[in-house]
Amino acid sequence: MISILILLAVAVYVIHVYNRLVATRQRVSEAWSTIDTQLKRRYDLIPNLLETVKGYKEYEKTTFEAVVKARNAAMNATSVDVKGKAEQTLSGSLKSLFALSESYPALKANTLFLELQQELVDTEDKIQATRQFYNTVVLTYNINVETFPGNIFAKHFNFQQAKFFEMDADEVKAARKTPEVKFD
Repeated sequence: MISILILLAVAVYVIHVYNRLVATRQRVSEAWSTIDTQLKRRYDLIPNLLETVKGYKEYEKTTFEAVVKARNAAMNATSVDVKGKAEQTLSGSLKSLFALSESYPALKANTLFLELQQELVDTEDKIQATRQFYNTVVLTYNINVETFPGNIFAKHFNFQQAKFFEMDADEVKAARKTPEVKFD
């Protein structure tokens, strides 16, 4: 009778650990889906922004091409690593596009451009929030996969660590750089 109770307790514990691993893996998937939703929102806004800007800047073709190329690369990226790098490139090309608007006062005052720019800024904020949430969920999942006794079950049931949605070294260095303030 005692051996049956011990086996039952072990079985319940194995089920508990397995279910915890499955639940945290599903949270990782759900968090990635949330990031994908925000990225799609940004991808949908970019063509409208480009069309608005195009009328003002016929000869800024290289900037437009860079944004379109970066958007397409980001949309077609499949893994977390590749998606992170592609999103970083897209963010950089959008910054270049917005910097161009400084040279065109009529564009800078265009209501549609301002609305689209604000939508993209809001979307960027949402992407950052969902990226942070995703990384928090990945951390929890990876802890469950790596720590004892979860690591034994994770290995046995083929649970793999998830990848963080990270910035590359250049982006980290740029983010840590103290901004330069000049008064003329």
